[in-house]
Amino acid sequence: MSERYDCTDPSGRADGVPAAAGAIRRGEVIVLPTDTVYGIGCDAFDATAVASVLAAKGRGRDMPPPVLIPTARTAQGLATQVPDYAQRLMEKFWPGPLTVVLQAQTSLHWDLGDTNGTVALRVPDHDLTLELLGDVGPMAVTSANTTGDPAARTVDEALAMLGETVSVYLDAGPAGDGEASTIIDCTGEAPVTLRIGAIAQDDIDAALLPPDDVVTEGESQDDSEEQPADDAQDEAQDEAQDEAQDEAKAAGGDALGEWHDVAEDDAEVAVPGTGAVGTDADAIDAAVTDADAIDAAGTDASGSDPGGDASTVDPADALGEWHDVSSDERRTDGVTPTQ
Repeated sequence: MSERYDCTDPSGRADGVPAAAGAIRRGEVIVLPTDTVYGIGCDAFDATAVASVLAAKGRGRDMPPPVLIPTARTAQGLATQVPDYAQRLMEKFWPGPLTVVLQAQTSLHWDLGDTNGTVALRVPDHDLTLELLGDVGPMAVTSANTTGDPAARTVDEALAMLGETVSVYLDAGPAGDGEASTIIDCTGEAPVTLRIGAIAQDDIDAALLPPDDVVTEGESQDDSEEQPADDAQDEAQDEAQDEAQDEAKAAGGDALGEWHDVAEDDAEVAVPGTGAVGTDADAIDAAVTDADAIDAAGTDASGSDPGGDASTVDPADALGEWHDVSSDERRTDGVTPTQ
């Protein structure tokens, strides 16, 4: 029997968050509010629970769920080889509607599906889910809907589609505006925009500029000696990004996993390997998966040291007390972990 908690009421929230945390620790599935739509999720390190989330949606392992995290520092425990440009994006837009695809730490014992060694991460902007994530740690979360149906904007909509497959429903009222997150592939030398969502490309480009290149109001822009060098640097950066875009398309998205959100029927999504942008959710559903309609918790990234070098951070230190990152000791529930 599913439990439903009215988290718009302080007493309901006080009961609901611990109930959801308990369900997650038991390997069960919950529905939680996000800053876009409602999400269905579980412990990211419980392979059986992740399989239950995919089954509830009617999806296979070829559409792995993204992972919600409470702080930018947590990303350093889950991902490796995090480029400087990814750090700048995380610092600028987290918490918020930005999903970054990174190379996953190989020492982690988890199985999100056929990820090809990558993981899609986001620190979303919702205080209730932030509270929950701070308690239970990283969660595998995807939009609370069955495949081919619109993402749920209310708990009633989620309940109608998911029913008793979910143990706990946290009702925080209507979800956000439903606009998908912007997804950036950060696995290469240059960032590749997989989908434009709530964050415009111009804002992404501005955040990627080195600090010295940002012109403030009243600052002179006609430095005749430095201008040629700046132009050459910008041109080289553009060429690198274009090459990375071409390589991603040529690879058919295989190296990235299927990190996409199809929650909105009319959302334009770039389909990996095709170079096409589609608006038919059923057609896109066959090629892509939810990455933003899911996003849930937020925190202040300024205190999370997003600019650090992830390669020097011990995953156990970054993840804290949530999980043992030893692949020898973590149980698999009979499922082979994805490295």
